[in-house]
Amino acid sequence: MFAVRSLKLGLYLIAALIVAACSRPIANFAIQGETTAPTKISFENMSEKADSFYWDFGDGSTSSDSSPVHRYRSSGNYLVSLKAMKEGKTKGRVKEERLVISAPTECLVEIETPFGNMMLRLFDDTPKHQENFQKLAQEGFFDSLLFHRVIDGFMIQGGDPNSRNAKPGAGLGSGGPGYTIPAEFVDTLIHLRGRLAAARQGDRVNPRKNSSGSQFYIVHGRTFTDQELNRLEAQNGQRYSPDQREAYKTIGGAPFLDGNYTIFGEIIEGLEVIDKIAKVRKDGRDRPREDVWMVVHLIN
Repeated sequence: MFAVRSLKLGLYLIAALIVAACSRPIANFAIQGETTAPTKISFENMSEKADSFYWDFGDGSTSSDSSPVHRYRSSGNYLVSLKAMKEGKTKGRVKEERLVISAPTECLVEIETPFGNMMLRLFDDTPKHQENFQKLAQEGFFDSLLFHRVIDGFMIQGGDPNSRNAKPGAGLGSGGPGYTIPAEFVDTLIHLRGRLAAARQGDRVNPRKNSSGSQFYIVHGRTFTDQELNRLEAQNGQRYSPDQREAYKTIGGAPFLDGNYTIFGEIIEGLEVIDKIAKVRKDGRDRPREDVWMVVHLIN
């Protein structure tokens, strides 16, 4: 009789263990999205018997959302892990999966600001400016610098190293890395809204129109009529194609700068950020009264 009871007790314990094991969370997920940087990846949570989750995306970022969307800025081989847990318990099941993000085929940079981020493509047609901007971004040169000159309907300008930790009211706009870049004018590149161009000193001291080594501006601009474009063509000797005319009449820009400043990139995401920055309150020198800082990330 004792042996029978012991056997029954043993069977009960085994059954209890099986039930406990079967009730443990099962971590599982699927990955969806383009795998070229920069990209947003969706993680579909297919876990079972779990009510809390901990994600590690492999790039230093984590989340407790059930099915998160995560943005990868750079290429790389990332180990993604999901820990699925039950409420009140610290232990859980973990699933890991490798995610390979490839480098972009274009030269891209992202400018982070208090008003949002702007993604820009640097043009291959202006290789010297492209290479220089890449180099400065990689070195962190632009990080914490200000957009120190902002004119609504015209442009936003930054890149002066003297703007880092600059006191309110301080005059800015004369700083640089100690060198200039030869002009790279391309007839097909005009000053449309969202275009990135290099600032420079005036013609009197800079007849070759060499670009500043670090200061740049992004065109905010406005739309122009055919009559205004006709006058600008007569003044500057410039001839706009039908497509360029239509772009200035619909998209807008700053055509009076064409042929005088090197254009070397354009915004491809976050165009609305220019509008927000252009509307901030400025002092008499067009410097925002509240600092508009930047961090420039090289996308690779």
